[in-house]
Amino acid sequence: MSKNERKTEAIIRKHFEVFLDEIILEEQSSDNPKIKKLLTTASKSGLGYGFPEFIIQYKNNPDFIIVIECKADITKHESYTKDKYKDFSVDGVLLYSSYLSKEFDVLSIAISGETNLNKKISHFLQLKGDKKAVEIFGNKLLSADDYLNGYIKSPEKFRQDYEKLLTFSKDLNDKLHGHKIVESDRGLLISCILIALENKAFSKSYKDYSDPKQLAEYLVTTVKNEFQNGNIGETKLAVLISRFEFIKTDYSLSKKENVLRDIISDINENIKDFIKTHEYFDVLGQLYIEFLRYANSDKGLGIVLTPPHITEFMSELAEVNKNSTVYDNCTGTGGFLVSAMNLMIKDAKGDQDKIKSIKKNQLIGVEYQAHIFALACSNMFIHQDGKSNILNGSCFDDDIISEVKNYKPTVGLLNPPYKSDKKNDVDEYEFILNNLDCLEQGGKCVAIIPMQSALAQTGKVYEYKKKALEQHTLEAVFSMPDELFFNSKVGVVSCIMVFTAKRPHPKNKKVYFGYYKNDGFVKRKTKGRVDLYQKFEKEIKEDWITSYINKEEKAGFSVTKIVSADDEWCAEAYMETDYSNLSKKDFEKNIRDYVAFLASNNLN
Repeated sequence: MSKNERKTEAIIRKHFEVFLDEIILEEQSSDNPKIKKLLTTASKSGLGYGFPEFIIQYKNNPDFIIVIECKADITKHESYTKDKYKDFSVDGVLLYSSYLSKEFDVLSIAISGETNLNKKISHFLQLKGDKKAVEIFGNKLLSADDYLNGYIKSPEKFRQDYEKLLTFSKDLNDKLHGHKIVESDRGLLISCILIALENKAFSKSYKDYSDPKQLAEYLVTTVKNEFQNGNIGETKLAVLISRFEFIKTDYSLSKKENVLRDIISDINENIKDFIKTHEYFDVLGQLYIEFLRYANSDKGLGIVLTPPHITEFMSELAEVNKNSTVYDNCTGTGGFLVSAMNLMIKDAKGDQDKIKSIKKNQLIGVEYQAHIFALACSNMFIHQDGKSNILNGSCFDDDIISEVKNYKPTVGLLNPPYKSDKKNDVDEYEFILNNLDCLEQGGKCVAIIPMQSALAQTGKVYEYKKKALEQHTLEAVFSMPDELFFNSKVGVVSCIMVFTAKRPHPKNKKVYFGYYKNDGFVKRKTKGRVDLYQKFEKEIKEDWITSYINKEEKAGFSVTKIVSADDEWCAEAYMETDYSNLSKKDFEKNIRDYVAFLASNNLN
């Protein structure tokens, strides 16, 4: 019996015709001149115009299109080599995608079969400028909304948007530098603008203000009102508004025509949509890292902002879920709390009452520095948490400790200020012990600190190690990439420690040590360290977590060992070397690194 492709086309037509309020459905060709031009040489035979069965455009999202190829015979769905464009639906639709993705983000749908009961469907996403399409969704046709939302929330789209954010953050930093706005004020300015843009009246009217002084006052007043409406409390409000007051007096912002207005417009166009699309990504933290890369003023304060992929990894190590109450006693810009919030809300699975409780009651932070405190509060506010429990003060203050304990936190996440050379500086372990003291018994504390703290076998730090084991259980230590903090211009080598609170370390307990030196990130001149090939997100993070959960021992990667405070707490001290992975290149690299070390320390 001969196959009839018209039946396959009828399945598609019937499915998408119910969404014509949202989409434009075209067959064989398009009235869009850009699409028409791209298909001019996209013939499946290699010559002439290409004619996909269907082309779908979204009325409100012109950069995203769907292209569909049909085959009646289910055996003609996909070839092994994917280059039989005329004969197979997957092969043909990927060919069209390769042409259309020069100007659009393209979802390709290949469908084979004549009936709904006997059909095969494949989906592929190819973003503008990408050379390859990746599989996405499943084997069923979805609604127009589901396709659009799936595309917007896809890892591929996030990567594209994130790269744009990085480029914009550098351009914005250069612009603010040109207007002589000091580094410590830049993050506050951005957060102030983002909060104001959440106000519909401000968002609609700020462009009408031609007087920069009036616009600056309107901006600060709007933010004050937003915080007041969020019931943030008079004490916090006074601290926050005092940090934003510089906007009304800064020469460039309050006196130069169009400077503030243009900055607001740039942020509205480049950041606000990113935050709406990728709700629980720490945008403010990322921008602050960018500002720090070109500043020296904050290095002396020990500020080392944790990269977002590590805050997420640490939250997963701590097994954060919808019932967790998370405490960060060194909150910084709030990166750990944002990552934890993301996991908690995902676990809530749409339960709005639970989500409100998470934001209102289950995220606690303490930040000592007033301008960083303002950033943390702003960050949580931007993520729809107007009543966030961020406290301004010292985490060692008895009143703050008492207040934090009232929340009964079950998870601690922290990156403490790294100790300077000053003798009276607070040690990183003091912050860890402080966090553990505030947790409920059995709670998990995950901290990232300098590796030298794990190696100490004498002195004050050794005494802190002893104290930690007397009161709490050391579960794991991970050796992190040497240049993890490259984007913050800090050359510290770090490790992550996992503790169980208020359960003394058992004498013969084995501790898991991971040699987690390769996170897949690469350095790029204008973007710093980035997950360019998505190795961490797609492969490495899962391997790291799985190995820890199962306490796997792998040569050159992980080991378990019974240790005490007298020992070095790092994988390098105990694990076997996997010589099968060593090559001449490894030897050459280490020699070069050693020579560079000698040169940089005048040891030639």
